[in-house]
Amino acid sequence: METLLRDAAAAAGGEKIRALKVRVGPLSGVVVDALRFAFESMAPGTAAEGARLDVVETRPEFRCPDCGRLYETPVGAYRCPGCGSARGELAAGNEMELESIEVQ
Repeated sequence: METLLRDAAAAAGGEKIRALKVRVGPLSGVVVDALRFAFESMAPGTAAEGARLDVVETRPEFRCPDCGRLYETPVGAYRCPGCGSARGELAAGNEMELESIEVQ
């Protein structure tokens, strides 16, 4: 959260931040409730004091090396719906990234 707040403040260029939008994947190792707690604890005294934290939880997305298909799947169900291959390569779902900020 410290890095997210620092990046948001830099992007805001001195403006007060009203909202941060963060994308978090289930394979990132981030616990969303802990992220929210960290935000509430660390935002006071920064450009994001009083800001809203919007968390977008993503689903794992895979690319099949056999048929090339890009597909979403719930955690634990990794077979390609196109060819049935279990060799899918993770394309998304492990991210924790600042997607956007809203400034005054």
